[in-house]
Amino acid sequence: MTNTPVTNLYEQDFYLWLEETAALLKARKFEKLDVENLVEEIECIGGSEKKSIESNLEVILVHLLKYKYQPEKRSNSWRVTLLEHRRRLKRDFRISPSLKRYFLEIFAECYQGARKLASVETEMAITTFPLASPFTPEQVLDEDFLPE
Repeated sequence: MTNTPVTNLYEQDFYLWLEETAALLKARKFEKLDVENLVEEIECIGGSEKKSIESNLEVILVHLLKYKYQPEKRSNSWRVTLLEHRRRLKRDFRISPSLKRYFLEIFAECYQGARKLASVETEMAITTFPLASPFTPEQVLDEDFLPE
């Protein structure tokens, strides 16, 4: 462990701060922890996990919309993107099952964002895409589902 106070270390060398914090936790030296920054980092991790769910969900929804409404442009690249992002979500749910609840909570909101992105990307009128998702959460996660 360094001689630098842990709070100062957070601002000077984040990675070293992480190592020091882990060492203090392992040694059960809780009184020496930089609690304020530790709490902030833990909260940030939770926020990052949620952003990952939103991002992967939106990518899947955009590609499902393109696949459904632009059949003439279907490609292996789209299928690979769908598979990759579905696997990312499944991995996130395996590691943190409670994130599936969040996925369901933000599903409709992410669909609205995906609808707009699909409209811009395809240059099709936004009204081409239904107001409510034509795909269920189960279909979105199903690696074999493709809208025909």
